[in-house]
Amino acid sequence: MKNSKVNNIVLVHGGFVDGSGWESVYAILKNKGFNVSIVQNPTISLADDVAVTNRVINAQDGPVVLVGHSYGGAVITEAGNNPKVERLAYITAFALDSDESVGTLIKDPPPGAPVPPIMPPQDGFLLLDPKKFAVSFAADVEPGLADFMGASQVPWGLDALNSAVSNASWKTKPTWYLVATDDKMIPPDAQRFMAKRAGATVAEAKGSHAIYVSRPEAVADLIAQAAEGGR
Repeated sequence: MKNSKVNNIVLVHGGFVDGSGWESVYAILKNKGFNVSIVQNPTISLADDVAVTNRVINAQDGPVVLVGHSYGGAVITEAGNNPKVERLAYITAFALDSDESVGTLIKDPPPGAPVPPIMPPQDGFLLLDPKKFAVSFAADVEPGLADFMGASQVPWGLDALNSAVSNASWKTKPTWYLVATDDKMIPPDAQRFMAKRAGATVAEAKGSHAIYVSRPEAVADLIAQAAEGGR
């Protein structure tokens, strides 16, 4: 299977957003002939999100390319152990190691790195400051849409942030990674570190953290490359 085409693609969104942001990537991949499914994770806990993702994976009729954006990378790192998952693709995402959480990975940002405008937790959930959402998350997205994304955030649970991956699937599955070089949420050097650690085939593209919205062609190209098993 390693070099054959995988037709089923499952897209997993990150924190603060929902699966609708994949709309343009979905359309491009459908036009390329792929069967594409979108996971709608509640982002309350990592365990719940892995369970929801596994339900979508299990509904597929064959091998799967599992794709994660941002926190969705933590989800696919765990859910990628599903035997139906053939390959992984990270889109400016957290490719965590075993026993690592997003919280542990981001707790000591390097000097000068951008700090996401996360507001103090409310009832166990996090949101980004809506006034700073566009600049930090979606700087290259059309302003009206970026404003809407900030106003329609999905609260991100502390259990999702702080739960550790038990078994990193990239250790046994071929992996691809798209670095967004203008990301103000996950520093590009942190993305490169995770991609290298995962042994990923890496592509880089100019774009914000919301590159899946602003540059769907670049994102779809990387996913299609993974699906076709190419470098």
